[in-house]
Amino acid sequence: MGTEKKKEKASNSNCGGDGDGSAVVLNVYDLTPINNYMYWFGLGIFHSGIQVHGKEYGFGAHDFPASGVFEVEPRNCPGFIYRTSITLGHTNMNSSDFRTFIENMACEYHGDTYHLISKNCNHFTDDVSLRLIGKPIPGWVNRLAKLGALCSCLLPESLQVTSVKQLPEYHECSDDEFVESLSTATPRESTEIDDEPEKHLLSPSSRTEDVTFIKETPVK
Repeated sequence: MGTEKKKEKASNSNCGGDGDGSAVVLNVYDLTPINNYMYWFGLGIFHSGIQVHGKEYGFGAHDFPASGVFEVEPRNCPGFIYRTSITLGHTNMNSSDFRTFIENMACEYHGDTYHLISKNCNHFTDDVSLRLIGKPIPGWVNRLAKLGALCSCLLPESLQVTSVKQLPEYHECSDDEFVESLSTATPRESTEIDDEPEKHLLSPSSRTEDVTFIKETPVK
């Protein structure tokens, strides 16, 4: 009887409901097939998203001073090859409170602040995990960026700053002033190299209809 209750509780923690919080899961993707060889040496070029309450959240680059945090269906981030999922822990935050939490985080992760070495998708998921459960993501997921930070002087500028020329579309957005200011925003100068799409978090060829950017909490 006791065993059955434990199994039922474990199942509920992964379903993403409103009641007793949610499991916190890291979904890891390959950016390149080379990872199949580099992975065994503890290296690789990975994208990661963090799954909470039945949705996966990631951080992407674009040229505008607005939220770069987006949500997708778990393990289905367009443009990447799913590798594995890692259960990091459990949060007692219900879905409503978590939505407020992730919208607040979106204020700190604008698309035009994305940096391959110092502020990439894996930095975002690590930050979310630390704030939710006090635990970082596994070190190997972002190890290449850490190594790059140590020898960034040896990296070409095109690898240090990358962006995607894509205006985020916010679903269920009711703030007309915010949308108007976003639509008329002037993109900053991009240092990307168009023939190297693997260095972008969200490539222009990604299925953007499957990606919903999180609208950040308005500043009061």
